[in-house]
Amino acid sequence: MLEWNKIHNLTGAKTPADIEKNIEDSLFPSTFIEKPSSILDVGTGAGFPGLILAIAYSDVKTVLCEPRKKRALFLKYVAMELELNNVVVVKERVEDFDDEPFGLISSRAVTDTRMLLELTHHLQSKDTKYLFYKGERVFDEIEDVKHALDYDIIEKDRRNYLYIKGIK
Repeated sequence: MLEWNKIHNLTGAKTPADIEKNIEDSLFPSTFIEKPSSILDVGTGAGFPGLILAIAYSDVKTVLCEPRKKRALFLKYVAMELELNNVVVVKERVEDFDDEPFGLISSRAVTDTRMLLELTHHLQSKDTKYLFYKGERVFDEIEDVKHALDYDIIEKDRRNYLYIKGIK
């Protein structure tokens, strides 16, 4: 990642310690979420959290949806190098992507909660759960939709993990 990042500016993580923090951040939710049947990560970027979740859940189909070419190429390269047979990289915007509903839809630093739910509506079923990696604005973002959600917000350090278990 450090090598690719020098040339392609994939992420703000510039040191091994920064990358380690991003990996830990990506993995932390595995301590409180149900194991998903499939994963869609929206706007995967340099692989956080989607690629890391794919490694953690190596027997779960994981689609990394990344519209930017250089990042999608990086994700394909890493998946191939690590022989992650459960990973599919899709180079398109999530609203243009069509597939069966996913068990878990995740995203980090893409857009606000309401917009993420709207953009992925066609990829969910009644059983779909959502995992959004958010900052402190998450409380404002869900204010007008929280009545329609079965959710938890787990706080760790400066991160808020919004885990939506269902939409009412």
